[in-house]
Amino acid sequence: MLKKPNLILAITSGLLIMLGFIIITGVSMTTSNISSGNSFKYLLHQILCGFLPGLILGTIAYFIDLKLVKKLSLLIIIIAIILMTLIFIPGLGIKEGGASRWIRVGSLSFQPSEFLKLGFIIYLAAWLSAKKKNGGFKKMFLPMIMILGIVAILLLAQPDMSTLIVIGTVALIMYLCSNAPLWQIGTMILGGLASAYVFIKIAPYRLNRILLFFNPNDELLGRGWQLKQAVIAVGSGGIIGTGLGLSIQKYKFLPEAMSDSIFAVYAEETGFIGCLILLSLYLIFAWQALRIAASIKDNFLKLLVIGIICWITVQAFINIGAIIGILPLTGIPLPFVSYGSSHLVIELIGLGLLLNVSKKAKI
Repeated sequence: MLKKPNLILAITSGLLIMLGFIIITGVSMTTSNISSGNSFKYLLHQILCGFLPGLILGTIAYFIDLKLVKKLSLLIIIIAIILMTLIFIPGLGIKEGGASRWIRVGSLSFQPSEFLKLGFIIYLAAWLSAKKKNGGFKKMFLPMIMILGIVAILLLAQPDMSTLIVIGTVALIMYLCSNAPLWQIGTMILGGLASAYVFIKIAPYRLNRILLFFNPNDELLGRGWQLKQAVIAVGSGGIIGTGLGLSIQKYKFLPEAMSDSIFAVYAEETGFIGCLILLSLYLIFAWQALRIAASIKDNFLKLLVIGIICWITVQAFINIGAIIGILPLTGIPLPFVSYGSSHLVIELIGLGLLLNVSKKAKI
């Protein structure tokens, strides 16, 4: 008999989404009012195009037969790859800031790399669980490298190295949890570092981000502007923050205040206490998901849960780490919190799958 879903996981995710709504509202009200006369334009977009579709699809993911998900894993990753290639078709793909990462159909736009994250996790969980008993160098390691290679080519062509780092890290952890030999893990790590070195060397803007990380005060009015303003925002929050909606840095000082840099605004408005609450929510989310994974005997479901939780927590760590200066700047959103409909829809589908698996967990 199936149990009820993990309510702590559901409530924690809901609180993260609500915090996102609150901060997005405070950041966007002035801009929304000037551009459209509606102070809640961006909040409504986040709800109507992100939360509601994600809630519907997440509900379907919650009720779907997980055996069917496993059977459809190959189809899911094929669809994800097709969507990634559509980005480069004129008229469908949107190119902004030198990067092609969006597909537009009419007035709607979508970022396929977000679907690729979840699709890759589902496929990898199904593939690794099937290969576990008869895996080896030829049957497991080489195909794994080939799969990652295809994903890497698609993402670097955009280019989107930040997403590649997230997917690569998640893949490495899932591969490790499938009882792969340590020498294969070590080889993947060394290969990944070597590839990253090459990709950084051939793209000056990536090298600039690394140099900026080691010299944060370099070019404060140029490439160092975003990091400096983010650190100022975080430091300005103090212990209790300036108050919700009272951020100063969001007014043309902090680039991408609603999306990539939303943690800086949140830290400024809620202070150390608010940041502690946010980080605690992510830790609770990870803890509950790990409990689910530990109690599941089915290898596919175990790897699926591990993949989803690693995706959410790794992405949160990278986003927050970049904002406070302990990691190079990236362009990935803060899960459940940042403005953006694509990532929120896919994250809610991932949450639906987690809650679905939690009904089978013995905790």
